[in-house]
Amino acid sequence: MRTVVLTMKASVIEMFLVLLVTGVHSNKETAKKIKRPKFTVPQINCDVKAGKIINPEFIVKCPAGCQDPKYHVYGTDVYASYSSVCGAAVHSGVLDNSGGKILVRKVAGQSGYKGSYSNGVQSLSLPRWRESFIVLESKPKKGVTYPSALTYSSSKSPAAQAGETTKAYQRPPIPGTTAQPITLMQLLAVTGAVATPTTLPRPFPSAASATSIPRPRPVGHRSHDMDLLSTATYTSSQNRPGADPGEMDSWKPGSVLLDEGLVPKEELSTQSLEPVSLGDPNCKIDLSFLIDGSTSIGKRRFRIQKQLLAAVAQALDIGPAGPLMGVVQYGDNPATHFNLKTHMNSRDLKTAIEKITQRGGLSNVGRAISFVTKNFFSKANGNRSSAPNVVVVMVDGWPTDKVEEASRLARESGINIFFITIEGAAENEKQYVVEPNFANKAVCRTNGFYSLHVQSWFGLHKTLQPLVKRVCDTDRLACSKTCLNSADIGFVIDGSSSVGTGNFRTVLQFVTNLTKEFEISDTDTRIGAVQYTYEQRLEFGFDKYSSKPDILNAIKRVGYWSGGTSTGAAINFALEQLFKKSKPNKRKLMILITDGRSYDDVRIPAMAAHLKGVITYAIGVAWAAQEELEVIATHPARDHSFFVDEFDNLYQYVPRIIQNICAEFNSQPRN
Repeated sequence: MRTVVLTMKASVIEMFLVLLVTGVHSNKETAKKIKRPKFTVPQINCDVKAGKIINPEFIVKCPAGCQDPKYHVYGTDVYASYSSVCGAAVHSGVLDNSGGKILVRKVAGQSGYKGSYSNGVQSLSLPRWRESFIVLESKPKKGVTYPSALTYSSSKSPAAQAGETTKAYQRPPIPGTTAQPITLMQLLAVTGAVATPTTLPRPFPSAASATSIPRPRPVGHRSHDMDLLSTATYTSSQNRPGADPGEMDSWKPGSVLLDEGLVPKEELSTQSLEPVSLGDPNCKIDLSFLIDGSTSIGKRRFRIQKQLLAAVAQALDIGPAGPLMGVVQYGDNPATHFNLKTHMNSRDLKTAIEKITQRGGLSNVGRAISFVTKNFFSKANGNRSSAPNVVVVMVDGWPTDKVEEASRLARESGINIFFITIEGAAENEKQYVVEPNFANKAVCRTNGFYSLHVQSWFGLHKTLQPLVKRVCDTDRLACSKTCLNSADIGFVIDGSSSVGTGNFRTVLQFVTNLTKEFEISDTDTRIGAVQYTYEQRLEFGFDKYSSKPDILNAIKRVGYWSGGTSTGAAINFALEQLFKKSKPNKRKLMILITDGRSYDDVRIPAMAAHLKGVITYAIGVAWAAQEELEVIATHPARDHSFFVDEFDNLYQYVPRIIQNICAEFNSQPRN
């Protein structure tokens, strides 16, 4: 009997141990099952706007390629919620164009958004928007839980289009389940888009009883149930495409329910589905595009050319406070398709570009540039005096006429010229090129800033970003006519015996100091010099040297002559030997330096200089006669004649002379 009892006890203990081990194992399995799932980062497309996402703060992964201008971005640092999330991330520098993870945080709407060009993305300006967001590096805060699945303000989730399982508002639950539908009012309350009123209006019946109740009418009609809401503008979720029957209809007096929340009615003018920008104020230019419509270009390449124009129009953010753009097509003869004031936003401009048809004919680029210089940039055509004038010329192959002279006259009229050349002449075609190296002759700088060349039409799209960046860089648009880059300056230097070798070197240093202030090149300011005593000698003409170092070395090499002082004859000599060879439309400046009274009459030569449009500055030293200086100088004499007691004091007048030259230039009409 004792043996039986012991056996039974052993069996009970064994069973207890088995149950204990089984329970522990079961608990481990349960613990494994309830282990917190790993956070997964939602993926979104480049075109997803922040305003479509309800979550106030979230982490997402952006794909590559969001630098494209079609993904609109509005603002700088703080972006309007109408912006592409990923496009804003690239613009802000948090991402590059290869994509990656970012942290997005919603913030309050701004009264204005400033556009800018950054990291290959041109953001647009916007007067105001209801909601904003900022983009940060994807470093989660401690203790903050970020959603693995985003909630969208439309049932058609953009993320779902990218293959994600995320859904928008959930459908009403199947009877018997525990899931509860999320109402639109609850979601809006979470984001702060609308304050929950103390007393909510009676919601419309649910979908289950909708068959017995008439559907609410669209905006502008009122049913009996809406009579009490006479001051409210109402939009039912049941009337919105893609809305769920289980959503609660919500309203706010004087508001309209849009996809991005409740928007005050007074904001509708600026809160339309496609906001109208005033333009990027950081790129305020008046731009003319000269497109190649010649027969040789063909229809396919002409279409590629229009695609670039449309992309430029989009990237520039056209608007009255920013850039304005017109298009001229050339062939045998140029014709304006639309001027600066025809289209005041990028959308309308792109539509107009699509309708342009090819004209055909030769490729007369020079004639087209002359046409733009004379006709395009006028006040009647929308030209603004406060905006730089820019012309972008597109050339397939080579022009059939000369462009150098027409381009020079355009630059001297205040126009910055850019050339985009596509393909070019093959070796056996070079004999037909009218003007070899035409692009370098046409632009004012040969450093590559004002000219872009592509080997093939299929690579034309690559010029978009560098072109937009350059035409908007107003600090570097130095090719327009200014007081420092648009003159032919002739120095007339007294080399008489009374000057002496040492003082003559001081005079040359004075000439050097003045010359250094100007932009020197064959198409900018040019320098010439005459030395005189009883006789006259041309030291160098305007066409002798075309760079500042060469000019400065030439001044240094001028040798002292010595002799008498015939200033009147020297003025006549300068008019014949220097200024007679000055280029048309160049400002002509004569700077005469003398240390004594002239042995001949200066009145008639001085009058001849004034009649020929030569602006004359007379600088006297030591024994020079003040009344003679005033006769030589252009009126008013107080601005064009100067006197110093000693040669060593000449340097003091360099800033004053430059200031007067520029003040006089800037007082003239711009074009």
